[in-house]
Amino acid sequence: MSEPEKSENIPDESAGKGKEIPNGGNPAKTKEDFDLAAVYVSDAQYNRNIYFDTSPQAVRLYLLYNHWLSKVLLYFFILLDLSLAIFEEPAVFSLPIWATMLVELLCLLAFTIRLVHYAKVIPRDKFWKDPKNICIIVTLMLTLVDMIIYGALKATNCYGVRWSRVLRPLLLINVTEGRQLRRAFRSIRNALPQIFYVFLLFMFSVLIFSLMALKLLGKRGLKTIDGAPYFTNYLEIVFDLYVLVTTANSPDVMMPAYNASFVFAIFFIVYILINTYIFMSVFLAVVYNNYKKYLKEEVRQLVRAKRHKMARAFAVLQEQREEGGELVVTQANWNQVVRLVRPDISNAHRELLWSVSDDKNQGSIGKVAFVQLADLLNIEVITLKSRPHPLHSLCPAFYLSAPSRLLCRIVQHRAFVIVYDLIILVNAVFIGLDEENPMIANSEWVFLALYLLEILLKLYVFEPRAFFSRHSFWNCLSTSQIISTRFDTIIVISALIATIVNSAMKSSGGYTSRQILDIVFILRVLRLIRVVDSIQRFRAIINTLIRIGPMILTFGQLIIVVYYVFAMLGMELFKGKVKFFEDPNDPAKAYCGNPLLKDTAFAQLNYCKNNFNNVVSSFILLLELTVVNQWHVLSSGFATVTHISARIFFVLFHILVVIVIINIFVAFVLEAFFVEYSVDKSDLQTSLERKIEELELAVEQEKMEDNLVNAMETIDNDLGTGQSPTANKPSLMFKIASKRYRTVDALLQRMFEADLDPEDFAENDDQNGNFANPTFSSV
Repeated sequence: MSEPEKSENIPDESAGKGKEIPNGGNPAKTKEDFDLAAVYVSDAQYNRNIYFDTSPQAVRLYLLYNHWLSKVLLYFFILLDLSLAIFEEPAVFSLPIWATMLVELLCLLAFTIRLVHYAKVIPRDKFWKDPKNICIIVTLMLTLVDMIIYGALKATNCYGVRWSRVLRPLLLINVTEGRQLRRAFRSIRNALPQIFYVFLLFMFSVLIFSLMALKLLGKRGLKTIDGAPYFTNYLEIVFDLYVLVTTANSPDVMMPAYNASFVFAIFFIVYILINTYIFMSVFLAVVYNNYKKYLKEEVRQLVRAKRHKMARAFAVLQEQREEGGELVVTQANWNQVVRLVRPDISNAHRELLWSVSDDKNQGSIGKVAFVQLADLLNIEVITLKSRPHPLHSLCPAFYLSAPSRLLCRIVQHRAFVIVYDLIILVNAVFIGLDEENPMIANSEWVFLALYLLEILLKLYVFEPRAFFSRHSFWNCLSTSQIISTRFDTIIVISALIATIVNSAMKSSGGYTSRQILDIVFILRVLRLIRVVDSIQRFRAIINTLIRIGPMILTFGQLIIVVYYVFAMLGMELFKGKVKFFEDPNDPAKAYCGNPLLKDTAFAQLNYCKNNFNNVVSSFILLLELTVVNQWHVLSSGFATVTHISARIFFVLFHILVVIVIINIFVAFVLEAFFVEYSVDKSDLQTSLERKIEELELAVEQEKMEDNLVNAMETIDNDLGTGQSPTANKPSLMFKIASKRYRTVDALLQRMFEADLDPEDFAENDDQNGNFANPTFSSV
């Protein structure tokens, strides 16, 4: 039996000694037991699927491995390693080779220490069977070899290539914390076979149409706009028609034939219908279908792994009520574990969660109720404290007087919000007018005064600590009354300071820069966001985007990884081939420093700054290629200065990023929006809300209209900002923070919960808590 299995069996091995130990014949739980159980619960909550050794020493190392500071240091060194491209040739800011290599050695050392730490946490056989670890080791070794070879070549003044730079993103992908990024790459890998077959059919269509175009138009003596022969070279036709699918060269590529006869336009129309609209739609459909299929399977395994982790935690904490009775976890042990897992939540919040788990008030819970703890902790509950307004305590007679109460009712009325929304719209009109006009310029002071008056009135009516609480960035007051608090305050105060500085610099006579004025303009425009937030349907869309934000960031990381690899390849292939000249009078500017580009569309369009001469310009160029417009001109420019085969680089980038990754991203957004607008709350979340209502500690929510968008929308707010001076509320209240997800995995589980099989949520009856590690996590 392995060491982890021995440790996990401790509770059962000790069961026979119960008669000698108090606590109902159950052995007292040690600190090591609570630490182990807390690790299992934490892993289940954040879906960490690491098969760690359960010995006390290994658990302590594992806790250190998952400490936030360790993760911050890891990502710091990964970011530092990736950012070295800024200082390496071709560099944005050039540094000596010894300096960049010294920093890279430091990064490699940090990665090695992290890897050794991980090897101390998990069993040795598991470590060497994990492809992630092998990939990191190989990457570190190849990087070290490349550094030695490159350093030796540079020391002897020979030409060298830093080929290992393309491997740097592998460290970001294969660290244990990169599971979301690995999942995204798995989505690509799983979708590739089906995409490949569709792509073959698509390319067959392009080749057939290209052959028809050659025979139809090649011998008619037509010329392009720059005087070149039109559709006489088969490979050029293939490339032009491939570009036409992306619409980047439409209608330019069609015009010579169309000018000759309108009948030829039929050929291009049929081509566009088949390849642009049908095949591109099929690509999206195939990607969406495969993405959802494989992601759902991963979520199924994810849910099973989570339940297995919680079953292990239960096995560590379980006690027997009586001889032959049910195995349970007591409230005291439950509280101790929750304190270790979530030390930030309040005692009241913890008691609320316990009351949901122990709905029959038995003082202990069984395995099924305990296993729900991970999901329960992932429901964001806001603890709200009702506090009297300071003025209510200092001068109650004045604050509760009739004029004061009238003022409070006016500020809390919906009309107050509408009036200030209108003021913001009027302010927007003034922003668009001529700033040099004295009346327009001075009007800003009027608007600033009105905004400051609004903030002061709100501070008078609403309790200040609740007004500026962390949950009230976009705050709701009373029924149908929506305002922003901290956001408004920050924008108004910043605009006031910037306007004062701007006026002071103007009056001093030495004002030559528009930077402060630009900041003022930006801050003024940002106020318009509050008007958008006031519209219910807009808020539904904004909140949905915020909720799927973590997954959007994951795809952002995926794009950055692909960009980085292509940027490193592009810099090695095309560096120095195209140059940008700051001096407009320099004759080399007309052909981007390369005579081969004379009279080309690339040079005529002044695309000289779109080059691979450093990592920043490379990323900007790759972004332009992702947008697709004019990408054929960009690729043709680099093909002109190197070789026609350079187009392969750009076509591969288009296929991988635009056809595959962007379609996968669209598939996720479609699925996430569908879930947000069509799926009800989970049973566990409903149970938690019901318990809050039973305890009469619920914050009153807005009544929602019976339509699809509004029915999905709940109000995120803190208590106190909508209270009248005489409101009589409990001192402590709770509410569910809309449908927020604390982790990306929680969102994914929510997306596919309806499609999961019942056995995915069933608990394993193996009391030893020994479960196989799901295979997908090792990829």
